[in-house]
Amino acid sequence: MSGSARLAVLTPDWPAPMGVGAAFTLRTGGVSAGPYASLNVGAHVGDRPDAVAENRRRVRAHLALPGEPAWIEQVHGTDVLELGGPEAAPPCAPVADAVIARRSGEVCVVQVADCLPVLFAARDGSAVAAAHAGWRGLAAGVLEATVRRLGVDAGSLLAWLGPAIGVRHFEVGSEVREAFLGDDPAAGAAFTANTRGRWQCDLVALARRRLHALGVAGIAGGEWCTYADPERFFSYRRDRQCGRMAALIWLA
Repeated sequence: MSGSARLAVLTPDWPAPMGVGAAFTLRTGGVSAGPYASLNVGAHVGDRPDAVAENRRRVRAHLALPGEPAWIEQVHGTDVLELGGPEAAPPCAPVADAVIARRSGEVCVVQVADCLPVLFAARDGSAVAAAHAGWRGLAAGVLEATVRRLGVDAGSLLAWLGPAIGVRHFEVGSEVREAFLGDDPAAGAAFTANTRGRWQCDLVALARRRLHALGVAGIAGGEWCTYADPERFFSYRRDRQCGRMAALIWLA
């Protein structure tokens, strides 16, 4: 992986309203080396702090962000951080798995390397959010918690599903399947038995089911597999030691 490659991002193809910006960073265009090459934005994975800081600076400059992204400590839970509130300015990174913004200049971000990032935008441009939806958070209800905290009619929300590990490469045990079937027996359609006595899990299909159940109909994205494309994406399941990519959304 060459560190000299140009910084590039995926731009969501969705009918977001004026004033809403969104992007997903790829792994090229940064200064990190080794397994973190090259645009690693994760400060918690063992990379050099100065390299991570420079990579984050490059992302801000490339996207012309209106403010510093709200970098959070993600724990595969369901806590939602609303920017502008008292919990948004603790002495260290707040613990949360989703971020909401309602004011100009606020930038939501989640970091991923196989987990599914979900970006939300109100059709009237009044609010945006980013959620980190690995299987644990998804099963626990992080998308439901984010929509509930947004307080916007679900029919007026747009959702974009970013790159995540695809069903072909996401092998899980029965405990993962059971975590979803307990609330939604029909979620079994997102699991395919393999020859090893385990299951191939379709994380994107599970997220779509939950969004539809909430009443979110405007759903886009979900067509990239992080595991299958090492040139563009970090993948924890593929490499174990690796960097993190960022899914960002903001109000200009």
